Amino acid sequence: MAEQPQVRAQGPAKGVLDVGQRIITILVSMVETRVRLAVVELEEEKANLIQLLIMAGMTLLFTAFGLMSLLILIFWAIDPIYRLMALGATTGILLFLAIFGAIWTLVKARRSTLLGATRKQLEIDRSELEGEK
Repeated sequence: MAEQPQVRAQGPAKGVLDVGQRIITILVSMVETRVRLAVVELEEEKANLIQLLIMAGMTLLFTAFGLMSLLILIFWAIDPIYRLMALGATTGILLFLAIFGAIWTLVKARRSTLLGATRKQLEIDRSELEGEK
């Protein structure tokens, strides 16, 4: 079958259709830009998170081994009469530091914003669209 040529409106309807098509094209390009921004930002956040987790894990591992070695050395050097008191004090201090570190981590995690730039751009878009009404 032969293809039929597409009939385009002429006159006043042509202008309305062109404007409608232009609006749809602009909206589609805006959505595409925002989705691309979100994807790029998510990829960056994923890479940063993986890197931070690896670095934190290695740091914690080396710190734990270092502290264990240091504590063994310290307890070995202390007079046997005072070893139990030194073990208790050291345990208390380490538990306090662990609780402090956990609270600090929770506070920092709650302060973190995911997709901050995307949210700001969407707020700008929304305010511009509401301003046009």
